[in-house]
Amino acid sequence: MRGLSRTSLAEVEERFNSVAGSADLGELADELFAVADLFDREHGLRRTLSDASRPAAAKAGAIRALLDGKVSTAALEATVAVVEARWSTSGDLADAVERLGVIAAATEAESHEQLDDVEDELFRFGRILAANPELRRVLADPAKPGKERLLAELLADKVAPATLRLLTHLAVHPRGRSLESGLDEYGRLVALQRQRLVAVVSSAVPLSDQQKERLAAWLRATYGRDVHLNVEVDPKVLGGFSIKIGDEIIDTTIAGRIEEVRRRLAG
Repeated sequence: MRGLSRTSLAEVEERFNSVAGSADLGELADELFAVADLFDREHGLRRTLSDASRPAAAKAGAIRALLDGKVSTAALEATVAVVEARWSTSGDLADAVERLGVIAAATEAESHEQLDDVEDELFRFGRILAANPELRRVLADPAKPGKERLLAELLADKVAPATLRLLTHLAVHPRGRSLESGLDEYGRLVALQRQRLVAVVSSAVPLSDQQKERLAAWLRATYGRDVHLNVEVDPKVLGGFSIKIGDEIIDTTIAGRIEEVRRRLAG
């Protein structure tokens, strides 16, 4: 989000924190995902509720009339906060509601001391998809029924409830995203619960716990923030490791050095 929407999002999240405290966070996440899906389906409703020329009170009244008695008080008030805000595009309206759903799921995980698990499980599931093209094909097919049941059979009792909730929503309602981009986005939002950066570390061999601790400490000192490590073993790096944080890449691999030499010779 940019400009006006970014400012509105910060205000909406502050209001959301005030209404979510006593809510059933798992239920709240599911309800907000359902509202986001409603806004995605009903284009006219979304345009009306994101129309900056309409009074905020009128938009709030419209969404209250539509959702009152159908969702919890917390979900209703969170949605009201979203429709009263001003957005750069109508799509940002649905994006904001979905983001609140992810925050609710992440907060639920944090309350059960499972936030680290959720971050790791989202990352690992992305690697499972990469290694299993058939599973990826099934989950990415918008016309494929039974994806919710499939994920429950595969993952129930193996991942945190918040992880299953997020993966299910993403598979059933991808909202125009690939599974990979959706997993990256959800992982970033979960990490923000502790204001941490996420680093994807590629190494030729598994890192020991001590190596991970030293690397995390170095990255924390470098970036001034806690950094969550997602470590993957990739024989193609030959030696050393590479780190990707957002758009920044720190490459100490032999393969990276060879490629740098090639670029210099070609340049």
